[in-house]
Amino acid sequence: MNRIGLMVVGVVLVLMTAMSTLFVVDQRNYAVVYSLGEIREVITEPGLKFKMPPPLQNVVFIDRRTQTLDSPETRPIFTAEKQSLVIDWLVKWRVTEARQFIRNTGVDLRSAEARLSPIVQAALNEEVTKRTVRAVLATEREKVMQGVMQRLVDDAKNFGIQIVDVRIKRVDFASTITESVYRRMESERKRVANELRSEGGADGEKIRADAEKQREVILAEAYRDAQKVKGEGDAKASALYADAFGRDPQFAQFYRSLEAYRATFRSKNDVMVMDPSSDFFKAMRGGAAPAAAAAKGR
Repeated sequence: MNRIGLMVVGVVLVLMTAMSTLFVVDQRNYAVVYSLGEIREVITEPGLKFKMPPPLQNVVFIDRRTQTLDSPETRPIFTAEKQSLVIDWLVKWRVTEARQFIRNTGVDLRSAEARLSPIVQAALNEEVTKRTVRAVLATEREKVMQGVMQRLVDDAKNFGIQIVDVRIKRVDFASTITESVYRRMESERKRVANELRSEGGADGEKIRADAEKQREVILAEAYRDAQKVKGEGDAKASALYADAFGRDPQFAQFYRSLEAYRATFRSKNDVMVMDPSSDFFKAMRGGAAPAAAAAKGR
């Protein structure tokens, strides 16, 4: 190899060595500088950094952004009433102490989540088992999440991470009791519906009874008023008849006989066997004719 070739090789080696000492730290990552297998420095500020060339030093990057851990497997949790619930949750977390994180879990985030998941589940179990179903579903749901988060604080520090948030995504009954819960809910709804129907029927009967009572009162008052008016009319008619008949007794007798004939011979099929010489036929025999003629002349 000639002299120029040696110079080129030397320059290339120098450049490669120089390049191996430079690295860029992104604002989304921590840069951990290892020196012969031990952590020498953790760089948190972004920018162009320097280190010794390998194998003296090398760099490992750890994501410092917020991570999301979802519940890996839904297991039943028993409440204070011994009711089985299935709860889906999620935890927001991020690395805050790179040295502590690496010592406990290494540089793999998934390894950290695998260790964190059972701790979260255990904390959730402790919070749920001391509460009722109603509390977990509605009234104390926020307290459950806060309690889990407080329980995770110390464990998170040991891992070199920070728990940002804890959320319950879904709460449901276990499949073994879901059907019985639905049947109980259906029975409760039917009971309420029957109570409403019963109350409606009772109100309907009350309204009908009140209407019938008002109807009877109205009819009674109308009959009373009608009888009163009829009595007054009959009284006036009787007074007029008495006044008219008092002026001419013979005409009055003749008129009464005609009324009697009209009432008696109402039908053609009526048959009466009487003595023609009786007083009933006196008007027909003409005995009352002179009186009627006299009355007509007047």
